Amino acid sequence: MSFGTIFATIVFVAILMFSSYLLATSTIFTMNTLSQSFKKANDMQNGKLKTEIEIVNVSVSNAQNITVVINNTGKTKILNDDFKYIDVFVYYDIVGAEEGYTFKWIPYTEAYPPENNSWTVVSISPDSVNPRNFDPDEQMKIWIRVLPRIENGTTGWIGVVMPNGISASSYFYA
Repeated sequence: MSFGTIFATIVFVAILMFSSYLLATSTIFTMNTLSQSFKKANDMQNGKLKTEIEIVNVSVSNAQNITVVINNTGKTKILNDDFKYIDVFVYYDIVGAEEGYTFKWIPYTEAYPPENNSWTVVSISPDSVNPRNFDPDEQMKIWIRVLPRIENGTTGWIGVVMPNGISASSYFYA
């Protein structure tokens, strides 16, 4: 055997070992990334399964103030920092408009009282364990201010969607 054949064999074996190392490393990295993704997806799904809310009361005053009482009947707490991710939707008849129904997304505000077309938390009760967080078995009262005003004697609809997508809705009478 000549030196060229031995050298070519050594280079071939080195390239084969390096390729095997790269393949194994990339496979391990891919498996690790996928397992972390599956864990996050599972945690999100688990959070959805444990989240339940119900709207127990909706009242309208002055044709533009809607008070909604929501019960947290699930096992997931909604943090105060996540209130801005709660979506509130309102569908109602506009004062003085012929066939003038409107559908609105109402954003959260920390201002009290809320500005027009926004909502804020009035109270959470009982709020003794994690103040200002919406814990399981607690009741949250929110105040929604809408403009244009709601026509008296009409029926409207309200929907509340938690940050993880769980929702509750209710009709109200103005």
